Amino acid sequence: MKVVSRAVVFFVNIISIPMSVTRVAQTYTPLAQTCTQLQVCNGTFIVVTKKKKKRFQFKFQTSHFFQVSKFSPFYFPPLISDFRDIPISMDPNIYSLNQLHQFSSCFLGLHSLNSKSTLKFSQSSTFNAFSPRELGPLRLGFRSNSPVVACSSVSEIESETSSPAAKRSVSVSPVYVPTPVNRETRTPHSGYHFDGTTRQFFEGWYFKVSIPERKQSFCFIYSVENPAFKRTLTPLEMLQHGPRFTGVGAQVLGANGKYICQYSEESQNFWGSRHELALGNTFVANKASRPPSKEVPPQEFNRKVLEGFQVSPLWNQGFICDDGRTYYAKTVNTARWEYSTRPIYGWGDVGSKQKSTAGWAAALPIFEPHWQICMASGLSTGWIEWDGERFEFQDAPSYSEKNWGGGFPRKWFWAQCNVFEGASGKISLTTAGGLRQLPGLTETFENTALIGVHYDGIFYEFVPWNGVVTWEIAQWGYWNIAAENKTHLVELEATTTDSGTTLLAPTVEAGLTPACLDTCLGDLTLKIWEKNVGGSKGKLILDVKSDMAALEVGGGPWFNTWKGKTTTPEVIKSALQVPIDVEGIFGLAPFLKPPGL
Repeated sequence: MKVVSRAVVFFVNIISIPMSVTRVAQTYTPLAQTCTQLQVCNGTFIVVTKKKKKRFQFKFQTSHFFQVSKFSPFYFPPLISDFRDIPISMDPNIYSLNQLHQFSSCFLGLHSLNSKSTLKFSQSSTFNAFSPRELGPLRLGFRSNSPVVACSSVSEIESETSSPAAKRSVSVSPVYVPTPVNRETRTPHSGYHFDGTTRQFFEGWYFKVSIPERKQSFCFIYSVENPAFKRTLTPLEMLQHGPRFTGVGAQVLGANGKYICQYSEESQNFWGSRHELALGNTFVANKASRPPSKEVPPQEFNRKVLEGFQVSPLWNQGFICDDGRTYYAKTVNTARWEYSTRPIYGWGDVGSKQKSTAGWAAALPIFEPHWQICMASGLSTGWIEWDGERFEFQDAPSYSEKNWGGGFPRKWFWAQCNVFEGASGKISLTTAGGLRQLPGLTETFENTALIGVHYDGIFYEFVPWNGVVTWEIAQWGYWNIAAENKTHLVELEATTTDSGTTLLAPTVEAGLTPACLDTCLGDLTLKIWEKNVGGSKGKLILDVKSDMAALEVGGGPWFNTWKGKTTTPEVIKSALQVPIDVEGIFGLAPFLKPPGL
């Protein structure tokens, strides 16, 4: 078999091909000698050459795998003149190429087989070899809604042996497990808090996976705004309810500080579990399928959803395309991911009832926005396809949290890390502070902040109702936060030389808008002491550092360094210290349990 370097080879399983067909249609390559990348998004081929981009429309025909019609003068020479007679397997249980590991980083999902089908392309890894000997006899199988399998080779052919990276491409296989009932690490407020009213409302979710051996992290951020309105408000609705911003967003901050966002002003295909950390959205559905309205197995999701995501405490998967709206960050064109998670810490001691991050008052629609750490630490296994690379990981440190309410604080800071050096055992740090508006007729604001550390199964909590938190935060590049409670003191300092990546955040004034700056390349030190009788520093029980801390500042104005201290009135502090089991109370009358709790 003749192989041309820098080529794109397609193998397609199409159920509509007659069973008697034993020949594979001629395979084409665009710009065989200069093509460095090929992407398919929203029904358009994007061919990236050494010089410039060319765009092509495509459609399926029964006599070919696909046929490309040109938008501009372009010639498609045959790639492999003798690549015709390939044995085809009719075994319904086989739906991939034999020895698929040669192509496992490259997938095109084909869900509809008519002439208007939409192809999905995920950017593939770089392969150093493409050997006809190692391919063996190719077997193409047929089954309903079968996938398209593709490989993009962007390097010169060097040998008949695959590179170690290519051989590792199937070493990670995440295993899907449905969300169990009454899972041990479930925290309060894991569910979707939308109550069906037309009040100003958003809910956002944040999931982070860190890959220490690559010094890279991926942050998945999902949000829904004013879901009472499934589409943009009509003029009559605007008069009745005032201006509202609607829609669903999916953002990913990924390797090398690059970014992708897909956003829709419609939310009719968004769903969230009322009492569990499970949600999803379909941006583009397979025309032959109804979008999912609950957690479904990965295969069903891939069959029904062309662009979208679903996430649970144990699973996260999706595929999104850059929607072309991003002007504030360096972007990638597509992102695809699939990984499982094993929770280690919720928000509380291991084996104990997990806590509400903001105390029992978070069950009330006051002190918004609310905040809940859903999983302080977990171990994730799977893969992410990003900017032409496939990142695979096993037992990678992971984290999740959420916010909900009317909008984000006026200004805020945040830091999170669960990749540390200097101690054994699992360690997770989360800290944040903000200037938020208090409920009432006047514009009154308060400083609030907290620090939470999980170490060796124990939760160290520093919150305004059990102590004091102080901070000094620069406009960018420096975070210094300290706190104490009755038994311990904690100090952390973080810096970064990274310029950061701008992210979107929900605001009352402008909806989802560029409002914060993030990095996952922060240098951080963390220390915890036991308190002596007099309140001074006693035994040092934790002294660790990291160069993979996630750091953020947001809102504003940030005219200069922000120095602050929590000041909680004694009456509120005393009230929040009362051990009220809100979930237990509503457990006596489940039908009265508010959404989200």
